[in-house]
Amino acid sequence: MPRPTTVYLLYHHSPMQPRKNQFFVLLMLLGLSGFFHPVFGQKKPANVLVLYSDDQRYNTLHALGNDAIQTPNLDRLVKRGVAFTRAQTMGGLQGALCVPSRAMLHTGRYLHDLQKTGEVIPPEHTTLPEYLRTKGYQTYAIGKWHNDKAAFARSYEGGAALFFGGMHLPEKGGQEHPQYVDFDPSGQFKAANRNADTYSSELYANEAIRFLDRQNRETKPFYCYVAFTSPHDPRTPPEAFRKMYPKSQIKLPPNFLPQHPFDNGELAVRDEKLLPRPLTEEQAKEELALYYGMISELDAQIGRILDALDKNKLTENTLIVFAGDNGLAVGSHGLLGKQNLYEHSMRVPLVISHPALPQNKRIDVLAYLADVFPTVTDFLGLSAPPTVESQSLYPYIKGTKKQGRESVYYAYRDFQRAVRTADNWKLIKYRVNQQETTQLFDLNQDPYETRNLADNPAYSQKKQQLEARLISEMKTYHDFLDFSKPNWGRNL
Repeated sequence: MPRPTTVYLLYHHSPMQPRKNQFFVLLMLLGLSGFFHPVFGQKKPANVLVLYSDDQRYNTLHALGNDAIQTPNLDRLVKRGVAFTRAQTMGGLQGALCVPSRAMLHTGRYLHDLQKTGEVIPPEHTTLPEYLRTKGYQTYAIGKWHNDKAAFARSYEGGAALFFGGMHLPEKGGQEHPQYVDFDPSGQFKAANRNADTYSSELYANEAIRFLDRQNRETKPFYCYVAFTSPHDPRTPPEAFRKMYPKSQIKLPPNFLPQHPFDNGELAVRDEKLLPRPLTEEQAKEELALYYGMISELDAQIGRILDALDKNKLTENTLIVFAGDNGLAVGSHGLLGKQNLYEHSMRVPLVISHPALPQNKRIDVLAYLADVFPTVTDFLGLSAPPTVESQSLYPYIKGTKKQGRESVYYAYRDFQRAVRTADNWKLIKYRVNQQETTQLFDLNQDPYETRNLADNPAYSQKKQQLEARLISEMKTYHDFLDFSKPNWGRNL
């Protein structure tokens, strides 16, 4: 966005001048103000703060219906903003779903239109911070970056406590002593990792607060991206947060299973090897307790960042976006990881807040994480670059648009595909070892996906409708698979 322009109007009023001249000048002033400051008549363009969590599923905020978890600061954000209750990622073509998720968030592009599996964001795919740099924004990143360093260097002109990788492995320091590097202005980032003596979420929050504390001396608006590595495993919350959730008080979800009922093609991935099968209820409760503890710790650090915004009088002019990169099973359906297309792994929290937006509002349109890019630019009064494919959610926030997508589509590697409709039906198809399996769920009656209706003759028409919808969505989103071909068109 262009920098604000100061306009001086030298106007001498004589008592003899008609009142209509005064009225004309007032109108001209208002018009110029609106022209030069398109976002709510602000003195400078709005700042943007993106808070991105790692492996946090959609139903882990107290304010959005989970009474078992304590998230007072995320609840504060929900009350001050708009929560998209049916937001999701699209899946991925590799086990590390956070790679394509972050590429989609940054580029506004859909899964199959990323470069390969998303590790590299090529120069022709403009990122949101890269674009905002051309509009006069300072761009700053903190925490995890799971894509290529060249794309990071194009996107961010500053940063701190950067982690180029997927997770803080226990043998390399874990969450307690996270690895990081300092920002490298050359963009090479060849320095060796160092280990911090601060828990990962606190480390990233500390750097975010330092950045915000400097903003009262800045004239440029900022785009700040804080990418946490929690609640991704290793699930080792600090003791105070661990104690908040005694496993004896944890209630398992209705879709808990000791093991998955059939081979979904990814039962031997790293995430699923964290515990042996069959899972016991005690094991699942322990995992959920640790997961909740990490989310509450993350929540506390986000609260510190929100307090820093308030202290520096930045809240009034900052658009805040909070989201998770993907969900996690944590015992649901007999799974631990996110390498599946169930609700717990595809749906994510998404909250957008600014004083000029509605407060404490829920919107249930089907949304993708890729929609964040055009939503931000739309809010700022900017046109999204032509490389963006996704949709702005801003019209739904303003209430000028009601009808959203009729369905959303998911893919995992080359053996799982799914579609979810706006009226809450879902179909998942698997092809593993030449064996095809279909699941059909009525999410209105069965939100935990426990009753497969695919083989029930009463739902054969619904199954056919969703299969046709899935095939249509696969074409729309440029899927390389083809159900009409043997083995879905895969090379044997």
